[in-house]
Amino acid sequence: MILTPDQQQQVIAAIRQAERETSGEIRVHIEASCPDGDPIKRAIDVFGHLGMHQTKEQNGVLFYLAHDDRKFAILGDSGIDAKVPADFWASTKELMRRYFAVNDYTTGLSQGIERAGQHLKAFFPRASDDINELPDDISFG
Repeated sequence: MILTPDQQQQVIAAIRQAERETSGEIRVHIEASCPDGDPIKRAIDVFGHLGMHQTKEQNGVLFYLAHDDRKFAILGDSGIDAKVPADFWASTKELMRRYFAVNDYTTGLSQGIERAGQHLKAFFPRASDDINELPDDISFG
């Protein structure tokens, strides 16, 4: 397993912290290898499988990681994609890549999640009647 149980809890805590002030939904999916070699295509498949396209404001963000293949992708739904700056996902990936390069997946994921949460908060602030539409746990392939 790429993350120990404690590290998994750290990532889940980062998701919960990021979602505390936004209606946005963040998920993490981890698997050993990317089935077709294209992390974006795989992230799109996983996004649909996890039902992330069904959020009310289309503001879900998926962090996809295929650790053995050393590939990852960040996929935002149309609601968040329409609002973040054009280079947002690329700069977030670059931040994460620095940690992944030294096999620090916990910090890399946590930093990316925190950054996404800040932008989600700016564009999709949490309403008083907000409900958590998607689970905060990590899914594994």
